[in-house]
Amino acid sequence: MNLSNLKPAEGSIKNRKRIGRGTGSGRGGTSTRGHKGAGSRSGTSTKVGFEGGQMPLQRRVPKVGFKNPNRVEYVSVNLDALQELAEKHSVSVITFDTFKEHGLASKNDLIKVLGRGELKAKLDVTAHAFSATAQKAIEAAGGSIVKL
Repeated sequence: MNLSNLKPAEGSIKNRKRIGRGTGSGRGGTSTRGHKGAGSRSGTSTKVGFEGGQMPLQRRVPKVGFKNPNRVEYVSVNLDALQELAEKHSVSVITFDTFKEHGLASKNDLIKVLGRGELKAKLDVTAHAFSATAQKAIEAAGGSIVKL
């Protein structure tokens, strides 16, 4: 090994434009920042969405309606999905963990059972909310409901 064999390690050399290294580099002088103005100074930054003083898009577009910060959103599970669970996986007790296990809800979801479809199986269902038709259908099939 001698000095003519030495090479830098793989990936250690970056092929990037080195600015501010004299006029001969083609990127000296103002270092690609232009002349004067905030963008030429160090430590400058602009707000997200800043459009150079033009009215930003998020302020130009009219605001419509009302977004309730206290809204409670439920993941809906219908009776036909419960019937399918009972048939495919022979489940008679359906809890929150059962919903999570079979991909009907994730861990932070609130579940509401709705009344679409037909329920023939006798099920004990535990969920956060039930529609009136779903509650009647579950109890008519001989099952029970538990609200979390």
